[in-house]
Amino acid sequence: MEFPLVTLPGTILVPGHVIPLYSHNQHEVAMLKSVVDSPHKTFGVVALRFDQHRHIIASIGTTAEIYSVKNETDEASGISTITVLAQGRQRFELIEYRRTITGVLLGKIRILPDAELGNALYPLQSSAQRRLCCHSDREEDMKVAMDSKGRIISCVRMKPRSKLTRFSNANLTWWPPWVYKMYDTELVMKRIKTALQKWDDKLHPQKLPSDATKLSYWVTQNIPLDDTLKLHLLSINSPIQRLRCALGIMDKCSVFCCQHCNKDITGMSSIFSMSVSGPLSAYVNPGGHVHETVTVHEAHNLSLQGRPSTEHSWFPGYAWTIAQCRHCYSHMGWKFTATRKELQPRKFWGLCRSSLVPGMADLNEGPEQESSWTPVM
Repeated sequence: MEFPLVTLPGTILVPGHVIPLYSHNQHEVAMLKSVVDSPHKTFGVVALRFDQHRHIIASIGTTAEIYSVKNETDEASGISTITVLAQGRQRFELIEYRRTITGVLLGKIRILPDAELGNALYPLQSSAQRRLCCHSDREEDMKVAMDSKGRIISCVRMKPRSKLTRFSNANLTWWPPWVYKMYDTELVMKRIKTALQKWDDKLHPQKLPSDATKLSYWVTQNIPLDDTLKLHLLSINSPIQRLRCALGIMDKCSVFCCQHCNKDITGMSSIFSMSVSGPLSAYVNPGGHVHETVTVHEAHNLSLQGRPSTEHSWFPGYAWTIAQCRHCYSHMGWKFTATRKELQPRKFWGLCRSSLVPGMADLNEGPEQESSWTPVM
């Protein structure tokens, strides 16, 4: 199918997440208005970067459905502006594109599937086996003694009555049980939620999506990866494999560094959520530029520029101050300080995802740097 495309530098839309857009470019305003008037209200979003005086466009993108729109026209100049909120829907592969005479970028795309893996051992289990299978990792196998005030006195793990597990029948196949456990949906989701709690101990597993596909998109959105790694996760067509890949990245990543000079900026333990959608969200400034911003408690090797300002603050009640790298002077984000006594935290940092690169144990195992990018003609 063919969709109009919006190219955003340093921003990658993930299905299920919201992106704000503000534009005063008349060609783009006209295009978004035509999308709003269409039945499906959908356009495509692809990432854009600059390399050697040319534009490089990502070959993987996400369709976005507009659910909120605001049109304004300046009476003196007659210039129209548009503000929209759009939610990511489906991943797509950009096959080819063309630019119309009005300057609108139209892309021929192919929607990418999400192949969910089923229980490969289920056909080998009889109904009696399914009833007798034990789940030793569940809370029902724990016996807890409590006093009159509800305090835990002792906790004893009871031995399961049956030695049968969901993976017992793996011995009847060519593969040992540990192979099936690597791709088991329940176990992979439990591992990724445990790893996420190490990043943010206030992040409750109950608040995370219970569906594997939605959880894989939540993780892809909220880990502050660089564009190449994030596009690599989006290109994977299996949510379980996407979660496994993200888990491998999280196990290797300990710090986040400046993309330009590789100086240590913040650690993964400093990440926290200021938004209900997670620690990383997209915000748009009055100039129409979209910033994917991750919120952290602490940051290093940064210097502040200018005075604090509350004008157009993304976080009501907080004043922002521009932050740049102390070594290479590149823009890294903002420091936010509370202007009201009742607000907590009193200060935090909002760092641009496009300005950070994860400090990995071995970057050589990552995807090729140019595999997801195509020059824009």
